[in-house]
Amino acid sequence: MISVHNPAEVSSALRGPRREARLIGFVPTMGALHLGHRALIERARQECDVVVVSIFVNPLQFENSEDLMRYPATLAADLEMCESTEVDIVYRPTTSTMYPNGFDCRVDVGRIGQVLEGRSRAGHYDGVATVVTKLLNVVCPDRVYFGQKDYQQTLVVRRLVRDLELDVELVVVPTVREGNGLALSSRNALLSAEARSRAVIISKAIELAESRYAAGETEAGELLSDAISSIEDAGLVVDYVTIADPETLVPQDIVRVGDIILVAATIDGIRLIDNAILGA
Repeated sequence: MISVHNPAEVSSALRGPRREARLIGFVPTMGALHLGHRALIERARQECDVVVVSIFVNPLQFENSEDLMRYPATLAADLEMCESTEVDIVYRPTTSTMYPNGFDCRVDVGRIGQVLEGRSRAGHYDGVATVVTKLLNVVCPDRVYFGQKDYQQTLVVRRLVRDLELDVELVVVPTVREGNGLALSSRNALLSAEARSRAVIISKAIELAESRYAAGETEAGELLSDAISSIEDAGLVVDYVTIADPETLVPQDIVRVGDIILVAATIDGIRLIDNAILGA
């Protein structure tokens, strides 16, 4: 495994594999790697000849400097995970490398980045889209891997690939969960043990909606009211709980197979998200 720090070093490291037409897989991360990231890397390792992982905490996707500063940093453990999963190249650019003096471009992803998470976190997905576009242009992978837990993010990336005609295949990997059902997230490390135990209600609320839908309830309002009540009863602050079209994120009144339930809630100041495809 080698570490590289700028686009020229990435290009040099990948020159040989490209010449040999080897399949390149890419896993972009912000560090604080956990078993969900490991699943992405292992999937890339299974499917590709060369695996590249980036570690870069992107300031453009944080609404305020306090949230940015609070984001977990575990570089030594991150590199250890990359080594143990046989990553070939770790790309670790600095902020000044990614956004040098005079950098002034942004990628605007339109409505898909303005609803749900985008409504609560102004500019978040434009920041995501900008950094992902830059990283894809540097690495030029055949496949890029994202997790379903950040479902709206996968739609943003899918839209980027489609609208900007980026020559890459997007692979979405199922959400990895703790034994109690809590979706793995780098932000979980910021939770106290007590908060972590209460946060499980998010996945339980989703499971409740899934079970009621499986039993024949198709009124979105009925499914959502129970889910919201259970989350609030556990002391979490609900931002949104919605059932939406899986491609457009337009809220649905009558639930169809393949619609998605998405949840965002805050506990002790830590924002957590989760989702599930209904009827899958």
